[in-house]
Amino acid sequence: MDKKAKKRIELLNKRLQKLRQQLAGVRQQLDDPGELARFEEEIKAVESEIATLKES
Repeated sequence: MDKKAKKRIELLNKRLQKLRQQLAGVRQQLDDPGELARFEEEIKAVESEIATLKES
């Protein structure tokens, strides 16, 4: 991994942590069921990108 990939992974990990906190908040207050699905999809996308970067 080069410096750029490491920096991107670090940034994605911070974003993932923030998304998981927001997801926990959404689960406590289920105003919009679509919002829950949106957060879950976004988390999957970020995790996938992290895995791709780690493989390279």
